[in-house]
Amino acid sequence: MEFGLFQQQSTSLVMTQELSQAIRLLQYSAADLTEYLQEQALENPLLDVQEQPDDKVVKEEFLDVHTYPVYEPSGREERMSPLDYAVIDRRSLNDHLLDQLTELRLSHTTKKVITYFIYSLREDGYFSRPFEEVCQEAKLTVEQGAELLEILQRFEPAGVGARSLQECLLLQLERLPQRQPLAEKIVGLYMEEFARRKWKEVALALDVTLYEIQQVNDLIQTLDPRPGLQFSAEPIPFVTPEIKIFREQDRLHVQLNDELIPTVRLNTHYERLLLSSKDQTASTYAKEKVQQVHWLIRSIQQRQQTIIKVGEAIAKHQVDYFLHNGVLKPLTLRQIADEIGVHESTVSRATTNKYAETPRGVIELKALFSSAVKAGNGDSTSSQSIKEHMKQLIAKENKQKPLSDAKIVAELKAREGITVSRRAIAKYRDELGIPSSSKRKRFE
Repeated sequence: MEFGLFQQQSTSLVMTQELSQAIRLLQYSAADLTEYLQEQALENPLLDVQEQPDDKVVKEEFLDVHTYPVYEPSGREERMSPLDYAVIDRRSLNDHLLDQLTELRLSHTTKKVITYFIYSLREDGYFSRPFEEVCQEAKLTVEQGAELLEILQRFEPAGVGARSLQECLLLQLERLPQRQPLAEKIVGLYMEEFARRKWKEVALALDVTLYEIQQVNDLIQTLDPRPGLQFSAEPIPFVTPEIKIFREQDRLHVQLNDELIPTVRLNTHYERLLLSSKDQTASTYAKEKVQQVHWLIRSIQQRQQTIIKVGEAIAKHQVDYFLHNGVLKPLTLRQIADEIGVHESTVSRATTNKYAETPRGVIELKALFSSAVKAGNGDSTSSQSIKEHMKQLIAKENKQKPLSDAKIVAELKAREGITVSRRAIAKYRDELGIPSSSKRKRFE
């Protein structure tokens, strides 16, 4: 071992400020990117951000329409404005209940207590803490509080002011135009057994048929377990597609919706003022801020270019899905990354929280990927394709003898040549929101 100076060549990845910014901008949604640009404009006086640009920052070559041949001609679908779906009334549940309270002729003290009850409710319409505790805070006995609570529980929506799910359902059942004594009795006396689907025990105890129990179950499914949420004050989040995948004549088109991104410009007026200053500190500051603006513009351009490349690569693979209502083909992030010459993580960032307006509705780009499953003949099929086959099988099953997961496995093997495990079927069923065979069984 000896000490000395030696030269050695090596390669390493250095995360520059510009690269870090490009990665951050790519993973942002259009809304997040707009907010980020506005924040940057507050910190950099040389950065101009305009919400409704006249000129495009992103180069025109990034905005070209890319096409792929298809087989069925169709007219281009009209773009829908988010305002078409806007809900103007953002009033909270509290506001809605207080309005009803003001219309009643009640004493000041009674209204004061009911107001306190209203402000003790969660957003879903239930009490946020034990009712006994609420009564104690209002300096009432539980019996006194219960009498006043009956007034609140007559308000709309039905079920509001409930102390439990059981009470919430009973309040709604009592409001039905035609009372259902059996349903009220089951919810009032056998709620736990009924929820656990111990229907035979309930039917035996009440001396009714399983078919009648089934009818009660169908009725309860129409009730709202969280009635207050229909008056939620939270605004409905709208998703604005960043790309459009549409059909026109005999071709599938992919286009970037660049209007979502504000125009970013360098404020040349401030730049000249600062650079011409005799103050060396001001001049250095100006050069630094000018560099930041150039980095930002290049990062936006790179972001837009990457998204359109990813979008067109996905559309190329999923033509049958978009044009012929087929199922998604097996497609992975790595496949797209290899095709457009980027890292797999880049594709992941470019598809997360990015949406496309397509002939089959607004879809997150990441949802257009589907894992591959080996079929019996050695070919691959997508998990989405298996789900479609599952839904078809379950839709046609005998409801008195629904298909078990094991039976679905056997049917897929026999009919489609698809080999898949029972565990995978259970997973796909959960993802589709389809209950197990025991819960799908009908007594009719």
